[in-house]
Amino acid sequence: MMNRKLVVTGSALILIAFIVTMQREQAPTETQVAEDSALQDELTMERPIEALNSIWIEELTWIEIRDAMAAGTKTVIIPTGGIEQNGPYVAMGKHNYVLQGACEGIARELGNALCAPIVKLVPEGGIDEPTGHMRYPGTISLREETFHAVLDDVASSLQAHGFENIVFIGDSGGNQDGMAVVADRLNERWGKSIAHYIPEFYDNAGVQRVMEEEFGIFEESEGFHDTYWLTAMQMTVDPSSVRYEERVAAGRASINGVSIAPLEKTIEVGTRLMQYRIDNTSSVIRAAIEGVH
Repeated sequence: MMNRKLVVTGSALILIAFIVTMQREQAPTETQVAEDSALQDELTMERPIEALNSIWIEELTWIEIRDAMAAGTKTVIIPTGGIEQNGPYVAMGKHNYVLQGACEGIARELGNALCAPIVKLVPEGGIDEPTGHMRYPGTISLREETFHAVLDDVASSLQAHGFENIVFIGDSGGNQDGMAVVADRLNERWGKSIAHYIPEFYDNAGVQRVMEEEFGIFEESEGFHDTYWLTAMQMTVDPSSVRYEERVAAGRASINGVSIAPLEKTIEVGTRLMQYRIDNTSSVIRAAIEGVH
């Protein structure tokens, strides 16, 4: 009786395998052929209007991205920022504002790169029992494993489209280890070193050194999660994000003993510090892509 059941089960499996094989060998239906043809026509259509001069993927059309890649743009930068408390004056998205200016500058300096949307949600501390920045209202934190998964999916999507170099940069200390882990994991999975984590972008000591040596500006911490040098870079993107006008009106236009007024002077300092970061990071990215990093 047992052997008979085995024979029936085996016959059923053979029949199922035969049906599946026949289905695979069947020619596609007319509908499938038409859909495939229409998709191919769409994917190869000419760009109908002039391309936007932007390096941000979210601002471009898929056709503009396709044409940029065909022209040699094969590097994409994935910037990571955060939503965290930054003292009484500075917006929660401080790192994201800085990255708007920095990633733009780096991509244009490289000449063959685009910027993925800034990953604004990152680990910021414990959630159930708040730690770190999560002790302050408005901070949004991801679990480390969630952060890894987001970076993995973003990078894998871009690699699937044909980008040959995936670059990770982060403007916050809590992001660094996660980017390093994910880059290593991706390179192991892909069997080639095309994911590059660039810790040199987060060279705060170098930025402060430029500020001190070139502008003679020295800070003494007031205890807030805020600095003049970072505020200066942020102001090159959006002075309102550090509440410039409100602070001037209230007589609070300083941080760590350094005045952020006049506006033009602080933006001059911020522009120089931002350029230091752009130049230094671009150089490291080029070296990484060439395999000497």
